[in-house]
Amino acid sequence: MNKTAESATGHAAIIDGVDQYLVKDPEEFALNMARTLENLGKAAAAWAEPRGLGEAHDSVSEPVADMVKTFSRLTQYWLSDPSRALEAQTRLLAGMFSVWQTAAQRAGGAEFVEDAITPERGDKRFQDEEWAKNAFFDFLKQTYLVFARWANDLVEHASGLDEHTRHKAAFYVKQISFALSPSNFVLTNPELFRETMAANGANLVRGMKMLAEDIAAGKGELKLRQADVSKFEIGKNIALTPGKVVARNDLVEVIQYSPTTKDVLKRPLLICPPWINKFYILDLNPEKSFIRWAVEQGHTVFVISWINPDERHARKDWESYIREGIQFALDKIETETGEREVNAIGYCVGGTLLAAGLALMAQEGDDRIRTVTLFTTQVDFSYAGDLKVFVDEDQVKALEVAMNGRGYLDGTKMAMAFNMLRSGDLIWPYVINNYMRGKDPMPFDLLYWNSDSTRMAAANHSFYLRNCYLENNMSAGRMKLAGRNISLSDIKIPVYNLATKEDHIAPARSVFVGCGFFGGKVEFVLSGSGHIAGVVNPPSLGKYQYWTGGKPVGALEDWVANATETPGSWWPHWQKWIEENDSQRVAARAPASNLKSLGDAPGTYVRIRA
Repeated sequence: MNKTAESATGHAAIIDGVDQYLVKDPEEFALNMARTLENLGKAAAAWAEPRGLGEAHDSVSEPVADMVKTFSRLTQYWLSDPSRALEAQTRLLAGMFSVWQTAAQRAGGAEFVEDAITPERGDKRFQDEEWAKNAFFDFLKQTYLVFARWANDLVEHASGLDEHTRHKAAFYVKQISFALSPSNFVLTNPELFRETMAANGANLVRGMKMLAEDIAAGKGELKLRQADVSKFEIGKNIALTPGKVVARNDLVEVIQYSPTTKDVLKRPLLICPPWINKFYILDLNPEKSFIRWAVEQGHTVFVISWINPDERHARKDWESYIREGIQFALDKIETETGEREVNAIGYCVGGTLLAAGLALMAQEGDDRIRTVTLFTTQVDFSYAGDLKVFVDEDQVKALEVAMNGRGYLDGTKMAMAFNMLRSGDLIWPYVINNYMRGKDPMPFDLLYWNSDSTRMAAANHSFYLRNCYLENNMSAGRMKLAGRNISLSDIKIPVYNLATKEDHIAPARSVFVGCGFFGGKVEFVLSGSGHIAGVVNPPSLGKYQYWTGGKPVGALEDWVANATETPGSWWPHWQKWIEENDSQRVAARAPASNLKSLGDAPGTYVRIRA
């Protein structure tokens, strides 16, 4: 091929490359842009209407205001010393010069030019080939990465910040970096750009319609849809394990599940789930249900199903949740089965409450719980992870003012806080899919559960934030319940303490450190994966692994280095531990034998949506 032909071929390739970013039908595109703006107006109205009616309020003390305050301290550090400011500017300029040099070499016709900076391993945002092939999008990508890493370095090298401020600054930098990624916008994301041109903007019409619907569903707040909720119905294709509601009060329903074995362990099993989420995370479907599996191992399983609180529950505090939740359930188990001794499980904050309840009950002489299993539970909050970003005196006070006005914290706010811990996985991919592509999310039971948010009763949540995250009173022996200072050292019963390696809510280090405060023998187990998948990991899947070892003392890293790694699920290991503590069996117990059935599992409280 001669040079003229080569030139013509190259020119044609450029034209073909540009053509994918051109409007195909200008008239239809213009009409769709008008429809997009119309739907965007509806989204704005859905946001404004509850505020006009006084049903929603924006507090200046919410995370945005705290973020500005945190960044002002970071800026003050760098600008207070001219040499530091020059150092920061020099690092940024050096990074940008590298990007410009790379761009210039490519513009000059260099066949292969290595990027000045590349995404971190596992970053899925820049997988489309145009991020590398197209000079414009490649320049955008590299410029963004330089700025993002420079901002992160500003936090890491700001030696004058206190640790809490540094933690908050790092967290907020990460949130802003994710938010400003060029992958999030139509004109700066080649894949979105192509799809928008190919659809003449119809995707944006659908996306803004979904945005308006989601703001309306959140009553003025964005309730980001992560799953196609129309495909699930509690009791129909989710939370299916058979059982009966055998007790109910203003705060809980107690569910007893039907046996599937001829004999069962003498000690019933009581599960205390978190009230921050619905209990059916442990009963998503028959294949992944811990509840169903426990029944199949011969447990008589009882589960506390917390009500989704409203203004009537404003004054329900931790003592109320212990008395009307845990101890109420223990009373009903004894009436139903005739057994005084039980095994108990607490998950996440349900485990924190259970630990506090056990410490109080130990002082009061209530010894009905004979073993306790804690799933991803913190009792010491020294290393509580990114959730501590949202907890300082100013933020807690502002939150208390907001909660006291309504009697509860709206579930949308709590859900968004949890989603922000993994915004790169739980927020921005869905913003792009839903509002830019205009596509409905896939039906996924775990994300359906994640979106089924719950409200927080004001007194309960305030007590939790102050005594755990803010003041760390539980492990220090300063937590006061029923007029008593409780101590975890009073818990002498065997403890099975499960942490998960990649937990972003209850970090493994935090759970490990908490082991040292109990007064009895602790079996510490570390599972692979995270806060949900590391717990909900049935043996049939053959996924992940778990580590077991000696006493949980010293550093977690040292413990892991000397621990035994076992492939698969930790569930059989837990069952063996349970039976080592008491393996007596009796004839299987049908639910509601002594207590009146109040309806079929999963009950009514779990169906109340926020």
